[in-house]
Amino acid sequence: MMIVELTEIFKTDKYTEEGKLQSPHALRQVFVNPQHVVCLREDSVYKSLLLEGRLVEGLDKEQSFTRLYLNRGQAGIDLIVVGLPSVIQEKLGLPSEKQLLKG
Repeated sequence: MMIVELTEIFKTDKYTEEGKLQSPHALRQVFVNPQHVVCLREDSVYKSLLLEGRLVEGLDKEQSFTRLYLNRGQAGIDLIVVGLPSVIQEKLGLPSEKQLLKG
């Protein structure tokens, strides 16, 4: 089993001593099993937040984000990771060519 390290961006509730919201988002490492990936989709909402300066400081304005959907049995989970869907797909080692299913 291969586990892949990605960078997740997530909402946080960090406050200053004065009680003001310091940073609404943060970055962290996340380890994903590619066998559980169901779907990859570019996330335009986070791209907009980045361009508005409402994400983590220091991120390149050209950066893109991918919503990664994972299967958890009856329920799923989705993560927002840093990078284009094509780059994330390559990191996960998922096939990139369309394949005809024989039935």
